[in-house]
Amino acid sequence: MREVPTRIFRTEDELSRLSASDRIRYRLVGAQARYHANDNIAPFIRDGELDELRAEVEARMQEVLQALVIDTESDHNTRHTARRIAKMFISEVFAGRYQPMPALTEFPNVSRLNELMIIGPIKVRSACSHHLCPIMGNVWIGVLPNEHSNLIGLSKYARICHWVMTRPQIQEEAVKMLADELQEHVKPDGLAIVMEADHFCMHWRGVKDDGAMMTNSVMRGAFLKNPALRREFLSLLSKKD
Repeated sequence: MREVPTRIFRTEDELSRLSASDRIRYRLVGAQARYHANDNIAPFIRDGELDELRAEVEARMQEVLQALVIDTESDHNTRHTARRIAKMFISEVFAGRYQPMPALTEFPNVSRLNELMIIGPIKVRSACSHHLCPIMGNVWIGVLPNEHSNLIGLSKYARICHWVMTRPQIQEEAVKMLADELQEHVKPDGLAIVMEADHFCMHWRGVKDDGAMMTNSVMRGAFLKNPALRREFLSLLSKKD
């Protein structure tokens, strides 16, 4: 494990001599902010540092390939693999760690809508934080708004979902994190989320079971208190299969 720099740097010049990852980590530790695999750390990243971070990951990944005894100099297939992996991690599959939350346009509930809305299936792609293997699946979101709820566009549900999922995750925590974000922004009377996904850490390694899927849910507010509403939501999902 890389040691976190602990001495107090009094000038920007001193900080600038650190690697990008150490500078970002220094800010996180100084703010007593958590930086687990599924946390968003965008507020602690400054302009230009993502490019530095990509270069740093590329250099470290090159060391990994060398440790795996892969000749990246004469093997044309792996010559730029470290660079491709660094770009993939920072800009694509783990982008939800490094990018700020997508902008949301919120509208007042002028018509005082209070009927069940279901959004989905939203196709999600994530990665298991245990082995960094893909997690591929679908998410369904049920919302019961009230007159004080903020309404957001349908595409924004997908954007928030992708932002949360594009981090190393475990499915149980990912669904809770998504529920927390939606609860904060929409403020509905009831919120329900169901996620069903394939975990490639089971397909590719270990038991190598190709048929197992994981389904889990979060029920809040009216969905938790009202069994009839919960049954309506789940029955409508079954009809979408």
